[in-house]
Amino acid sequence: MTDAPLVCVMGVSAAGKSTVGAALAGVLDVPFVDADDLHPEANRAKMQSGRPLTDDDRWPWLDAVGAAFADHRATGLVVACSALRRSYRDRIRDVESAVEFVHLDGSRELLAARAGDRTDHFMPASLLESQFSTLEPLGGDEIGLVADVSASASALVADIVARLSARADSGSQSLR
Repeated sequence: MTDAPLVCVMGVSAAGKSTVGAALAGVLDVPFVDADDLHPEANRAKMQSGRPLTDDDRWPWLDAVGAAFADHRATGLVVACSALRRSYRDRIRDVESAVEFVHLDGSRELLAARAGDRTDHFMPASLLESQFSTLEPLGGDEIGLVADVSASASALVADIVARLSARADSGSQSLR
């Protein structure tokens, strides 16, 4: 176990994982990794063509995400990663058990509008509905919290930091 924060900012596409994750890493003074950068080129090409990934596509990628956390036990790390299913989060925790998950949650309408406004992302807005269909909320036994993305990024990060700190101070496993 480590005292350095290991935080996975999760959620569907357009929830703000990269923006919030990078800002959170800055406040926590730890490195930041966007898990999209860990995808093999074949996965990126598949998503760009509008085809969702299969679990067989995801397993090596999720292992790489877990390895990134394990490699940063001493320094801490924030990773932006969809981690939509419990089995995906379990796969990450199989490599590094101390990871805490922050689920960025928002309405379909808000996130569809955000996805439609993006022009610089490989994930097309057309795959958003498949992500909502895949999403399994954090279980009561998972270490993490849920944050509403309707707030500004700075307010959201401040809330997440306060809640992570309160959880760490109290020894609580969940802050939903």
